[in-house]
Formats: sequence, structure tokens, C-alpha cells
Amino acid sequence: MSTGIPPVLELQDIRAGYGGITAVHGVSLSVRAGEVVALLGPNGAGKSTTQKVASGMHPASSGRLRYAGKDVTGISARGAARAGVCLIPEGRGIFPNLSVRENLWMMTFTGKSREEIETDAYERFPILAQRAKQTAGTMSGGEQQMLALSRGLACDPAVLLLDELSMGLAPLIVEQLYGQVAELARTGVAVLVVEQFATAVLDMADRAAVLVRGKVVYDGPPGRSLTDELANLYLGSST
Repeated sequence: MSTGIPPVLELQDIRAGYGGITAVHGVSLSVRAGEVVALLGPNGAGKSTTQKVASGMHPASSGRLRYAGKDVTGISARGAARAGVCLIPEGRGIFPNLSVRENLWMMTFTGKSREEIETDAYERFPILAQRAKQTAGTMSGGEQQMLALSRGLACDPAVLLLDELSMGLAPLIVEQLYGQVAELARTGVAVLVVEQFATAVLDMADRAAVLVRGKVVYDGPPGRSLTDELANLYLGSST
């Protein structure tokens, strides 16, 4: 792992919560260029809150947030997006009443033409070309997730944040989606993937971090030893 170059994304001793209730207790986490980090944990562990802090969507009550070594603590979601951070939230993140093509066209603010955006999307996911005129909300869940991912990648992100990409999808679709994520990481994009189900992402992750009750209880290689230990970690018997 590179030591001289700072991580593209770094959270240092982050605390955050809602209405006086702390959801994240001193989380420290980093993702380097070209690295896929899986953020795992049971429901309510603080995974999505951590990711929202990373994307500027939710403020940290304390701690530091850095992009490529620059302190950006308190950055807005718009500022984070301008800095190259792309969040694809749980629940697809598309406009269900627009067609596939119209959903893609909305990404022309990136400076790319409609043709460029469509071509990239259809090369990654050929099924979207067949659905180009279809109302996005009438597609299958997997196809909607392909569209959401295509929209996000139109921004050419430096950091890609994925929240529960596999939720409700068939294993073959999940494998296809994560295949694209792995390919993207090989181009140098830093990827942080929030998942509740470890089996969906561990095969392609470079590193795994496990959150339990808002604290990191594991940060290291996603090997078989982690798979065997996850049940204990989720139950809180390992500290």
C-alpha cells in the first residue's frame, strides 16, 4: 500500500448523530485511490451515517474529514460533489417518473454530452439501451440500480460511495454490479461500499471495516477469518 500519498478519503475520530443521540462514536477510516473498502455491520451500526458524513450530507459533531489530505470538515454535499465525491444512496437514487434516457440526460451538467453519457451507460449495462425509452420506475430493481450507478459514474468521481448496492437484488445481478465497481476501482477510483450482507462484497473488497454500535471493531483484510468471525462481531461478543 502506498505510504507517501494521503488517502483520497479519510475520516478521523468522527462522531455524529441525530437529535442528541450519537450514532457514530469516534470512527476512523480511510480509502486510497484504487482501493475498495467494504463497510460492514448489522442494522443500526452507524454505516450509513458514516457514509453521509463522508459525502457532506450529514455534519460530524466532532472529528476531521479529509479529501486527498485536505481538511474539508463541515463541507456541504454540493461541495463534496464538486470535489469528486459521488454517493449512490440506498433506494436507487433515480427519477422513477422519467425515462432511462431522461435520467441519463440529467447528468449533462458534468460537461459531457447526452451521447457520451448514454454511450458509457449502455456499454457498461447493455440492457439499459433496450430500456432507453422505458419509464425508469417500471424497470426491475437490478435495472434501476444499473441506472443509478451509470448516473453516478457520469460524474467521473474520485470517490464512489455505495449504500446497500445489493439490497433486494438477485445474486447474479449483484455480481454484475460489483464487477463494474471493481473495474472502476482499477482505474484509480476510491470506493467505499456499505453493506449489511458481507458475502455480497467481500470477494472483491481490498479491505473490510466492521462497525458495531457506532464503533469500528475490525479494520483489515477480508479473508476467511473475518467471514468466520462476523457473526460474533455483529453480536458484539468480540471487542
